[in-house]
Amino acid sequence: MQEQASTPAAEDAALSDLPQGALSNDQLEELDDLLDELRTRGEEIPQWEFCDGFLTALVCTRRPIEAAEYLPMLLGDGESLEVEAGKPLPKLEVFKDEAQQARFLQLFELRLAEVREQLDTNVKSLEDEHAFHPEAMDTRGAVLSLPEEERAEIDASEIPSFGQIWALGFMFVVENWAEEWAAPKDKEAAQWLNDSLNAIVALTEDDTGTPVICMYDDNGPASTSEERVNAFGEAIWATYDLRQIWKSMGPRQETIVKGEQPGRNDPCPCGSGKKFKKCHGK
Repeated sequence: MQEQASTPAAEDAALSDLPQGALSNDQLEELDDLLDELRTRGEEIPQWEFCDGFLTALVCTRRPIEAAEYLPMLLGDGESLEVEAGKPLPKLEVFKDEAQQARFLQLFELRLAEVREQLDTNVKSLEDEHAFHPEAMDTRGAVLSLPEEERAEIDASEIPSFGQIWALGFMFVVENWAEEWAAPKDKEAAQWLNDSLNAIVALTEDDTGTPVICMYDDNGPASTSEERVNAFGEAIWATYDLRQIWKSMGPRQETIVKGEQPGRNDPCPCGSGKKFKKCHGK
């Protein structure tokens, strides 16, 4: 009997066996294929690893960032989309049709929900099955595992380190929504934020340590240093901290000034005869 081809609907139905919000391997592959297809129309479409770092940072950002903001920043010109009430997002140029964009968003939002659930779960170890697992790649390990003649065709200087592209995707969000990542006034919280972000930034740098392990294949050639593996673990815990920092502090409070305000030594406009600073300016 011929095996039937898998469909998006069938794959979504299989999610019932997975944790809430979890993407199946087939759906992760579908996302990767979607990005490859988009790359035929847009050269600057990022790899899935970058997208995963990007969406992880969205989960950790102080305020929720809606698709109308984040989608054009990730795959377009950065200008927020104008959305009419009750209508879907306008199509970005890079998508071949509305259905393709809708499917990408569906899978992307599913991964967002998965990361959010993982970062909101209290775990004691990264070995916990409910712990957050970034979609980070050991590209060096993958390249070193290729046959020698194929490796010779690749410029080794351009091969990113383990987790480097993921961290670059994360910091892309921090840089483009800088006002939402501004340090809080509380010194302890500001230091906590700074230390956590530094753990992510460390992954954006090249791994210059001595390779001792392959993260791509347990039996593959050594491609990643022990220092890098430790730094990767610290970056994961940092995402938990960043999520907690902004959840505990809540959205930024905008100062609203209505009309022209009197000076502190001016008469209070209420007519009390007192100076403003002694009356309603207290």
